[in-house]
Amino acid sequence: MSQLFLSSLTLAHYRSHQVSKLKLDGRPVALFGLNGAGKTNVLEAVSMFSPGRGMRRAAAADMVRRPEALGWKLTGVLHSLGRIHEVETSSDGAARQVKIDEKPASQIALGRIARVLWLVPSMDRLWIEGADGRRRFLDRIALSFEPLHAEASLGYEKAMRERNRLLKDQVQDAHWYRALERQMADSGEAIIRNRKTAVAKILDAQAKSQSAFPAAELTLTHAEVALPETSDALEDAFASGRARDMAAGRALIGPHRADLEAVYAAKGVPAKDCSTGEQKALLVSLILANARGLAEDIGMPPLLLLDEVAAHLDVQRRAALYDEICALGAQAWMTGTGAELFETMGDRAQYFEVTDEAGISACHAVVSGIDDGGDA
Repeated sequence: MSQLFLSSLTLAHYRSHQVSKLKLDGRPVALFGLNGAGKTNVLEAVSMFSPGRGMRRAAAADMVRRPEALGWKLTGVLHSLGRIHEVETSSDGAARQVKIDEKPASQIALGRIARVLWLVPSMDRLWIEGADGRRRFLDRIALSFEPLHAEASLGYEKAMRERNRLLKDQVQDAHWYRALERQMADSGEAIIRNRKTAVAKILDAQAKSQSAFPAAELTLTHAEVALPETSDALEDAFASGRARDMAAGRALIGPHRADLEAVYAAKGVPAKDCSTGEQKALLVSLILANARGLAEDIGMPPLLLLDEVAAHLDVQRRAALYDEICALGAQAWMTGTGAELFETMGDRAQYFEVTDEAGISACHAVVSGIDDGGDA
């Protein structure tokens, strides 16, 4: 099986980093340092090598280091499916640009050569907050398996916004709705198919693994009524629901109303009713299952971004997580406040201490917990 990894990463005028360079060898990466030093900014930088707005869902203009810079640039050498690519993504403070091997490229093209999964502290409340976060979580899984999922989602959302505008303006002429509803139906069918496929692959990966983390039963649901799954059935549902949608001022049926329900399989307890630790363990389990499914699907494990994950696991679960990451062969990027959180990794990982020196983040290479004296 091939390995997907970055062998170098440079952050220029990105967030708290003026210029930070890391040289890597494919092993998992442990970043440690005080809160606010800039560790999560490094993980976010790696997430920008995938389609979308990254793990913080921030606007490109918000990522620039102020006040001395007007834009930012991230460059990396990416090893993917036996090939080496020079990847660059940057912003002049407005739009985001992508280059692959020095040629302008789309974000979808990024998704074909790099698959990136992440688990961040804000996701800890995934099962107890609104459905929006769970849909985003599900769509990231679907996108990891099918890069064109982003295109379908954008097409659906654009058509739905325009249709909602007509609804709010109380436009009665059916002619104005038909083309938009056709576009929503075509994109919606792809979204539903990709989500169902992603859930099936996650469940299959769980069934095949001997993970130390609890398996989850996953179910796709929809608000209010059953969701049609074919393009023609969706188009009919949009057309027949116009009067109700007009009263509400928005579309009341469609994949944008879907939800993901999870049950702690061994206990038969809904995830929302589990303890905080159990909910975290279920999230870790799903991320690992997603990674295994991708490894089987595309022949290489994804890049994993695990922000502060070690702090919320006991010593045994922490060691189990590291063992599973190494068995998978994934380049996992992990953050924590101290090097001791990663000691069971031993020499299976590379270590970097992230410091905040005069307001400028810097990454220092560390060997077996001892500073080697130089910047990475």
